[in-house]
Amino acid sequence: MAAMGLRSPAPVQSRLRHLQQKGWITWNEGQARTLQLLGEAQQSLGIPVLGSVAAGGLVETFHDVEEHLHLQPLLERRGLFALTVNGDSMEDAHIADGDVVLMEPVRELNRLKAGTIVSALVAGTGTTLKYFHLDGDQVRLEAANQRYSPITLPAEQVTVQGKLVAVWRQV
Repeated sequence: MAAMGLRSPAPVQSRLRHLQQKGWITWNEGQARTLQLLGEAQQSLGIPVLGSVAAGGLVETFHDVEEHLHLQPLLERRGLFALTVNGDSMEDAHIADGDVVLMEPVRELNRLKAGTIVSALVAGTGTTLKYFHLDGDQVRLEAANQRYSPITLPAEQVTVQGKLVAVWRQV
């Protein structure tokens, strides 16, 4: 404030808010020593989607950025957690052994849509990644692989830990 020849902190705070909106800084107003410079390297511009690529024949090459893939809103979901997939029971849902699934906690079981892929904890048995179906007081957990039979249990024996948000596969 003094360096800028200002008599009040309000213009400084206004400038700081503007820099925060632009993504150059982060700070907690009213709290000392919370200012952090972000700079260009930390600005989230998203991953450019440069067009499409054929997995069969040939398509015209890309020249310009068409859009951006923004991952930040996904990563800002409250309580988001990741699990490594072990097994092949969800392969027909394109979830393979070794994939990492991003899960969002489930707060209300009755708001979960039928067929949602969930991580379910079965009391005394362990966890599993399956399609979720609530049928009255019964829960049916279905695999995405015909080699696995559905698991039907009383609802009180199943705790849904989270619902699938994304699948990450490293190649």
